Amino acid sequence: METELEKENKIRNQIECQADEIWSVLGKAWALLILKKLTENEATRFNEIKKAIPQISNTVLSDRLHDLEEQGLITKKIYAQVPIRVEYSLTKQARDLGKILELLNGWVIKWRKRKS
Repeated sequence: METELEKENKIRNQIECQADEIWSVLGKAWALLILKKLTENEATRFNEIKKAIPQISNTVLSDRLHDLEEQGLITKKIYAQVPIRVEYSLTKQARDLGKILELLNGWVIKWRKRKS
């Protein structure tokens, strides 16, 4: 039988693992800016993201999109045409996350003003 302390530690470890999982993706360079760009349209092409974030290399952008797709935050749709067309969209999970990111953005703006 588990003690109260063991139960509490088990819950704490579970929460920490979940936080580590999401930050392992969102904490990577450019991930949040990519998600922000994807909130602007239903579907966004690779080059549109690249234009919005010109400092990111094609390789890193491709890697981040892959990471976000693996985590279920975006979907990739490939159109069978010449030249090939690929569009990225946010999933419902990412749209929910967007609400949290908007709150975080408000927090940053509020406290940035107080710092000045």
